[in-house]
Amino acid sequence: MIRYLLAFFALTLPAAAFAQSDVTLTSEMFVERTVPQANGTAKTVLEKPDSVPPGAKLVFVLSYRNQGSAPAANFSVTNPIPAGVAFESAVDGGSEVSVNGGTNWGSLGTARVRNPDGTTRAARPDEVTHVRWVLKSPIAVGGQGKLSFTGTVK
Repeated sequence: MIRYLLAFFALTLPAAAFAQSDVTLTSEMFVERTVPQANGTAKTVLEKPDSVPPGAKLVFVLSYRNQGSAPAANFSVTNPIPAGVAFESAVDGGSEVSVNGGTNWGSLGTARVRNPDGTTRAARPDEVTHVRWVLKSPIAVGGQGKLSFTGTVK
């Protein structure tokens, strides 16, 4: 499963990386683990995955940097959710989700899914197909930042 997720994530690098060539994007995937401490408490850590069993919590981090000679305005990043992952949340503000392959966007609370009988219902997090961020401010020359989302291995 880990090889599939790593390969899929590498192949689905956000489209903005190609559309806005002065802004570079890199992507990383981590497993969130709880590690017991000597004093009896627990610490949450992010680790590069060796394996990702069903139920493992994943954190996807997208780092961007403007390497151009002018601010990058109207910058957006769209990332598909890997098929083997149930979306949980976008950690950074300003994100939108799609439950229909990127056709419609909005908050998860407003997303609707059509039932076979034609009625609609509220979408569940595991039905999210894409997450998108639209940055409100231009990225300054040399500017950088990180965006992230979490999910659980199905």
